Amino acid sequence: MNSPLYTDYVDDTQSERAKADQDTQVVSRGWKLLGWTSVALSGLLVVGSISAYGYTRYLTSGLEHLKVDDSIKKAVPKLNNAVNILLMGSDTRDGANAKYGKSLVGEAARADTTILMHISPGGGAVTGISFPRDLMVDIPACKTPNGGMSAPQKNMINSAFSIGGPTCTWKTIQTLTNIHIDHMAVVDFAGFKGVVNSLGGIEICLTKDVDDDKSKLHLKKGRHVVKGEQALAYVRARHGLGDGSDLSRVKRQQQFLSSVANKAMSKSVLSDPFKLTSLLRSLTRTIKVDDDFSLKAMVDLGTKMKGLDVKKVKFVTVPYTAYAPDPNRVAFRQPDADDFFAEVANDKKLVETNPKPSVTVPPAQIKVRVYNGSEITGKAQSVANELKAKGYQVPLFGNPKVNPPETQILYGKGGENAAATLAVLVPGAKPVPSTKTPAGVVDLVLGPNWTGLTTGSALPKKLDGEIKATDNICKAT
Repeated sequence: MNSPLYTDYVDDTQSERAKADQDTQVVSRGWKLLGWTSVALSGLLVVGSISAYGYTRYLTSGLEHLKVDDSIKKAVPKLNNAVNILLMGSDTRDGANAKYGKSLVGEAARADTTILMHISPGGGAVTGISFPRDLMVDIPACKTPNGGMSAPQKNMINSAFSIGGPTCTWKTIQTLTNIHIDHMAVVDFAGFKGVVNSLGGIEICLTKDVDDDKSKLHLKKGRHVVKGEQALAYVRARHGLGDGSDLSRVKRQQQFLSSVANKAMSKSVLSDPFKLTSLLRSLTRTIKVDDDFSLKAMVDLGTKMKGLDVKKVKFVTVPYTAYAPDPNRVAFRQPDADDFFAEVANDKKLVETNPKPSVTVPPAQIKVRVYNGSEITGKAQSVANELKAKGYQVPLFGNPKVNPPETQILYGKGGENAAATLAVLVPGAKPVPSTKTPAGVVDLVLGPNWTGLTTGSALPKKLDGEIKATDNICKAT
């Protein structure tokens, strides 16, 4: 999953002696951002407790504001009173951040953590929507730091930040989702340890022992409260945690954010003026916001969020699937992604796109013939192999006589439930009976809109991998 824009360990190219010299100061480029976005989230959630103007002014006096062009702010209409805040973690090496990877000083900053916080009208619910850094998207033309304009391009979503800074990421997310963004917050990692420590540490849960010399994380299975360098090691480690993929880390990120939200909104923090002030001061020393995110706007947001129940805070990942040209990347799963974005923009309750079959048939009892009408060479065989790996019978694969306008699921007599079971894996395709398909058999005809099989979860009332702030952190996932 590596790319020129992302390195798991910033000093992998340095000598072992140089690594030893930096010791625990070296932090993963992507996963330290986990903590910084947690910082921004903490501030958004606890700002509802602030009522004194002077106190708020004191807390926000260190904030840095970033200019956002009106053309970006007004590009997508605001449909309701929901508030959408784009959170980004920057890996800049400027100033105090230089010690977190000397080999990267002077390079363009990147955003390997991108989360859109959707706050429903009245502050009744908050949904954090994660965009995986390996998500391949169309990035529009953006103003570059030297005053020029970049060319529109297909690239990983995190590269938008490198191309044109946080405003380019704002423009990209709005263009892709058609969701109006109200504000943005950019956080670096210099204050990460201070914020975690101001909360008294963050609770994590390990399903097995972790003994990782590379990240210097050595913990036994079970619950732990991590602070400082240990917290940095936890968000940086890849060996022994998950499967080492970006998507696995996104899930870990969401779990960590959930713990932060739960802790930040707990009585132990909100009722303790010292802890609350310490938390918010740590936040405002490291955060940058858009030029419209004024003191008044923050107080208004706080008023809307007063009384927010932590049970209404959840984190989800955009609907995604494999990116056909490169299996190490992902793409939006369509039409699920567009449906999801429309529901968020309109602040509607999410609905399922592919209802589960009334009777689920075991894959071993389902015969699927796969036909490649997608014009992607070898796709029928690769999909057939995927289905076989999931336990399906695939007696035949090849090309159709005529390519279909879109992906189709056809079934012969008696194959209704088998087709409905398969449809859960094929977003947007509705099973249709066919007299040309043998009884009990299902034909999967790949069309030009083919994006890949899903994991089996439909777009949801409960989204793929949804994590709530009140979830048991040690639950099986």
